[in-house]
Amino acid sequence: MYSLFAGVGLAILAAQTELVLLGTGTPNADPERMGPSLAIVVRDTPYLVDFGPGVVRRAAAAQRQGVKGLAVDKLRVAFATHLHSDHTAGLADLFLTPAVLDRHAPLELHGPPGTRDMARHIRAAYRLDIENRVRGLERGDAQAYEVRVKEFRGPGLIYEDANVRVRAFRVAHAGWKESYGFRFETPDKVIVVSGDCTPSEAVVEACQGCDLLVHEVYSVAGFAKRPAQWQKYHAAAHTSSVQLGELAKRARPKLLVLHHQLLWSSNEAELMKEIRSVYDGPVRFGNDLDVFR
Repeated sequence: MYSLFAGVGLAILAAQTELVLLGTGTPNADPERMGPSLAIVVRDTPYLVDFGPGVVRRAAAAQRQGVKGLAVDKLRVAFATHLHSDHTAGLADLFLTPAVLDRHAPLELHGPPGTRDMARHIRAAYRLDIENRVRGLERGDAQAYEVRVKEFRGPGLIYEDANVRVRAFRVAHAGWKESYGFRFETPDKVIVVSGDCTPSEAVVEACQGCDLLVHEVYSVAGFAKRPAQWQKYHAAAHTSSVQLGELAKRARPKLLVLHHQLLWSSNEAELMKEIRSVYDGPVRFGNDLDVFR
């Protein structure tokens, strides 16, 4: 894997990658779980995937717990799997709060078609705030209040720098035309993030023994008690515990991390039991502010 980063130098050998779960929640208003978001931190440089409600404060909490790369002023690069509100409602916070707190660079945002319009409208909504902070007594950094959007369509390499390569792959998610997962290749880790999706062969192909597979999941027992209308939706939008166990057997991650867990009337123990009924590999039930190294 080191050959992927030829030219970076021997310092690559000392690199450390951290996966931090900032928010593991769903649209359900659980006060213990912020909206979906995670950070892949490479040599103290963070790369965010999704930005649900609470993203900036969760990053600040992670910094307090020792993840230096998640200082608020370092939040500069983010990727959107898709544009569902629970995954993107924190965009205004991610755009504005670090700018107030001395991020001296624009926010660089990568996402599917529609991301540019979302960012443009949010910036327009806060026009008066931005003018006051830049031209008023704060004398804020004007470039910090910019958003540079790069939209991608279809699978392939979407980002590369000295720390990471990011490849997008399509997934199916309840009728969204553009919904993606990501494969992050760092000097010492391969991390695959499923995004919201039904069971996908693309996830299996992207992982192939990856270090960490971060995958959404729902409980079979909880699903069985949902109204028929919601069962129809969830079956077309998400991956059950049993389906994920079967998928993980083929993907062979060194560690499977459960994210965006839909439990409903079920619980963590029952969900883990469901997965264990078909999958005996290493698996962790993810919680906000969990760190994996």
